[in-house]
Amino acid sequence: MRIGELADSLGVTTDTIRFYEKRGLIAADRRANGYRDFSPATVQLLKMIRLAQQLGFTLREIADLTSALQDAQMSADDVGSLLQAKITELEAKAANILSLRDILQTRLNDVCPLGLHPSA
Repeated sequence: MRIGELADSLGVTTDTIRFYEKRGLIAADRRANGYRDFSPATVQLLKMIRLAQQLGFTLREIADLTSALQDAQMSADDVGSLLQAKITELEAKAANILSLRDILQTRLNDVCPLGLHPSA
């Protein structure tokens, strides 16, 4: 599959595909004419990469994870531990955001104690 076909199948740009390739997240075979040739399995790998990004994984974490999975270096327990660590990290971030929201709400109420602020 050529780069344009791969990009179209995922709804991303060819620059996105090239970026992931440069980061070592995906690989392509090169044809004699220099064109990239991606295996059909790359579609699923890219879907997983995009989902992992949406879930808060960094590209470094994704690279480590995909490399370990492809080399069968990670057991199911290892993957579970990695996912649990990310859940814990996201929960901590969410708690910090909620705390900040509460501080801002308190400040807003202090400025306008009758609740007559712009959002009312």
